[in-house]
Amino acid sequence: MADRLACFTAYDIRGRVPSELNAGLARRIGRAFAGVYGVTKVVVGRDIRLSSGELTTALMEGLTEMGVDVLDLGLCGTEEIYHAAFSLEKDGIDGGVVVTASHNPKDYNGMKFVVRGAKPVTGESGLLKMKSLLEEGREPLPQGRRGTITACDNKSHYIEHLLGYVNVAELKPLTLVANAGNGCAGAIVDRLEQVLPVTFVKINHQPDGTFPKGVPNPLLPERREETAEAVRQSGADFGLAWDGDFDRCFFWDERGEFIEGYYIVGLLAQEMLKGAPGSRILYDARLTWNSEEIITAAGGEPIITRTGHAFIKERMRREDAVYGGEMSAHHYFRDFGYCDSGMIPWLLIASLVSRTGRRLSELVAERVAAFPVSGEINSTVADADAVIAEVEKRFADGEKSEVDGFSAAFPDWRFNIRKSNTEPLLRLNVESRGDRALMERKTAELLAIIRG
Repeated sequence: MADRLACFTAYDIRGRVPSELNAGLARRIGRAFAGVYGVTKVVVGRDIRLSSGELTTALMEGLTEMGVDVLDLGLCGTEEIYHAAFSLEKDGIDGGVVVTASHNPKDYNGMKFVVRGAKPVTGESGLLKMKSLLEEGREPLPQGRRGTITACDNKSHYIEHLLGYVNVAELKPLTLVANAGNGCAGAIVDRLEQVLPVTFVKINHQPDGTFPKGVPNPLLPERREETAEAVRQSGADFGLAWDGDFDRCFFWDERGEFIEGYYIVGLLAQEMLKGAPGSRILYDARLTWNSEEIITAAGGEPIITRTGHAFIKERMRREDAVYGGEMSAHHYFRDFGYCDSGMIPWLLIASLVSRTGRRLSELVAERVAAFPVSGEINSTVADADAVIAEVEKRFADGEKSEVDGFSAAFPDWRFNIRKSNTEPLLRLNVESRGDRALMERKTAELLAIIRG
């Protein structure tokens, strides 16, 4: 049991199936979630992974054994669970669970939890207590009435909410490449296609849990070229790709060039501040200078935060921030229950392109030149803490920050190094003030330390 419970992370459950997560454990997790959080009516959904059906059935069994009524959304994206959790709160929904491992390899699966109003579940808020109860064999046992399971199609209400972020009448006809990565995004693209003046060039559109083109993670450089080539071949206005549960959205400009999520954060911050002047905007600690400059210039209040969806959602609520962005392509919106969406960002960018008449490459060119970045570089190391300590020692003369991992800033460049919350990796990000050569030299210097 101790080995299997390695699937509990800082803010979700994620592990290999069946060695770290299986149907028996999923059923017990359902009972523990009901007992720790006292939920009575929850929405449940799943991604396309081959193990998701079995795990979801077991999870719902555990929930109903505890008297919890379940609305089963079936195959859906993570954000559809978030939307249902906050939009159906008036109907008694006080929790939600989605069975997904997002962008992890196909032999992984996991779960993300929310409680009333789509508030995130974290280790501190009860996830660690669930883990302890399961490790000690003390999870609550069934008693009283048995809950019910009711199929629920909430997609129409979800689509209606998405369309509230743009003025459809002002959108110009656009051609967009849409790469669903054989995940769950295709069904939503099809619904939106019916009401938007957009022609979609669809690739890897059908859900397929075998992931025939590989792991659904567009952040990986080897997964980018297919979308880029489709943009170039089709002459699209820009390209889009999503991870498996589509809570992250990635962009390519009209030339097929991948746009780092860091620069998209700046564009979305500007867009959200147009409708909510003076609001607070959150951004993560990995890359900061571009976000700080744009938010301040647009009259907003920049607030740095720790990386991770649950941590950012908590901080979003505390600050009542209108928007929060991570360079890893998670984008959070106050009106979306302070949750992240992989659909709202591209709708806003489509609106921006339509309104300004500018190409996407033009919208980001100045920012890319002003703050060139390394892109996130992952390294597997034997002792992550020892490596970080050595980096701190070598760059002790910089302006230090430990908001998330270790950051050091110098007059013309800065970096952040941190351990992944979900994978056994060290992640490095480097940026400079308008000096790409300096950024590349410092990146190489840091990697020599990390991998040496």
